[in-house]
Amino acid sequence: MRWDTVAPSLRAPLERMHAALGAVFGDRLRAFVLYGEHAPASPTAAAGRHDLAAAPGPATTLALVDSLSFVDLEACAARLSALSRQLARGGLATPLILPLDEFQRSLDAFPLEYGAIVARHVVLAGEDPFAGVSIEPSDVRRACEVQAKSHVIHLREGYLESGAARAAVARLVAASAPAFAGLLANLARLEGVEPAGPDELASHAAAAAGISAALVRQGLDLRGNDRPPDAAADLYREYLAAAGRLSHFFDQWRSSQ
Repeated sequence: MRWDTVAPSLRAPLERMHAALGAVFGDRLRAFVLYGEHAPASPTAAAGRHDLAAAPGPATTLALVDSLSFVDLEACAARLSALSRQLARGGLATPLILPLDEFQRSLDAFPLEYGAIVARHVVLAGEDPFAGVSIEPSDVRRACEVQAKSHVIHLREGYLESGAARAAVARLVAASAPAFAGLLANLARLEGVEPAGPDELASHAAAAAGISAALVRQGLDLRGNDRPPDAAADLYREYLAAAGRLSHFFDQWRSSQ
């Protein structure tokens, strides 16, 4: 196991989870993977690193297995339920458990979700399930377009439901900010860019899709704000236009490779 890339606070709960999965699947457990914000951004970033900066939210894991039956689910539910309090205290989410062949066949169906795992992970146990795995840019583009157009529809419907009341519109903008940030991150991924933080994310969105970097930063700053100031409603018009530009960008995007 590559514990040198795992924060010390996560090691014990990860060991418990791996042991519980191993007790159920035995040799059928092909790989146990830590992915997302708690995993190193790249093998280079992980080299020589003995701790990771604290990341928000629980750590996410993936278990790839040869087969997954209802009996396996029952056994996993029982074992993980017994560990639930320990895992919660350790900051671990419920693992994603998938048959390996299902994962490989579903890359085109979930290019954003599975692509994010491939892009940022560390294999803690077993073989590297991502060797030679690639996500087709055309699949990513299509998923991004669906996501962006859905976001525009959500913003329009939310505005109508708000009755144009400033406080309600401000909450709409704040509540949709995480999804908007996700769109911008997927925009960067589509173009092979890895922004180091909000400033680079905003700069890339401005350069690639003509979206105001200042608007992006204002929107990102609203994330997690349940009671945004009424002045946030003033962002809505430009925010909706930016979402529309993103939708058009994904619709027209063609790989330069």
